[in-house]
Amino acid sequence: MTQTRRNYHSHSSRALLFAGLAGCVISSLNALAAPTAYVPNEKSGTVSVIDTSGVQPQTTITVSKRPRGIAASPDGRWLYLTDAQSNSLVLVNTAKGTVERQVPLGESPEGIYTSADGKRIAVAVEGSNSVVLLDAASLSKQAEIKVQGKNPEHAVFSPDGRWLYVSAEEAEQVDVIDLASGRQAGQIAVGKRPRGIAFLPDGSRAYIACELAGKVYVVDTAARKVLAEIPLGINPNGVAMDPAGRRVYVSNGKDGTVNAIDTVDNRVVATIEVGKRPWNMALTPDGKRLYVANGRSGSVSVIDTETLAKTQDIPVGELPWGVVIR
Repeated sequence: MTQTRRNYHSHSSRALLFAGLAGCVISSLNALAAPTAYVPNEKSGTVSVIDTSGVQPQTTITVSKRPRGIAASPDGRWLYLTDAQSNSLVLVNTAKGTVERQVPLGESPEGIYTSADGKRIAVAVEGSNSVVLLDAASLSKQAEIKVQGKNPEHAVFSPDGRWLYVSAEEAEQVDVIDLASGRQAGQIAVGKRPRGIAFLPDGSRAYIACELAGKVYVVDTAARKVLAEIPLGINPNGVAMDPAGRRVYVSNGKDGTVNAIDTVDNRVVATIEVGKRPWNMALTPDGKRLYVANGRSGSVSVIDTETLAKTQDIPVGELPWGVVIR
């Protein structure tokens, strides 16, 4: 009996050891797994799912009638989309590839963004000229805040989560919302039709693309004043910030190009040809690749940010609106 007990304990210890080692290997593989790019296709009513390592084939999730804006939870478990047909937020389970819930937002919701901590969601709602704030855990509405710009398109959190910068199609300013008070706290004069917005990682500056002005405006966020105006291509639109804050990228809708800007001297260092009507974009977490949604090409262009060259075009659905990567 004693020998049997010893053998039993020995086998149990080995099993626990192997189970622990297997768990470590799985955790390591998960940590090393390439992030996933998600692309909402407005006309197709789908989201294209792209493995950024290029190893797995692309898949598609049917989500709604007209998905536009897209955001994701920090852990990548959930996608949040705005749907222009149902005027709602659509919650997608990324593991299952299924729609779990829809939440009414108001007429014609556009851009959707999460705070850095993943606890809050902001949605620009064109029809009501407002921003809707939601609790990410419950998807309950916390506030609806009116803004001065008409047809707001983007509502982007500052890195510290204190402010929202809101751009609108019919505006020559960016509206600034104080999230503590839930009110508009001011505005910053920029060019006509402000579109995409991105902050430096420390929040000290914001880069705002103004479509009809053909420029990006560099804003000192503490002073709420424009520091520089950078001429770009025709109809600059989407903006994406390098995670290290060294470069910012801006898409030019009519030119079919992306400009890379050095944030040290605010100088354009490259112009990269992509597809037709490039719109919103996203960088991989390491900042090495930029994924650009080309609305009229039905594709996503991938840019190597070290060589500043396009490496491939990936076919997606019709009218891709943007990209989020987790």
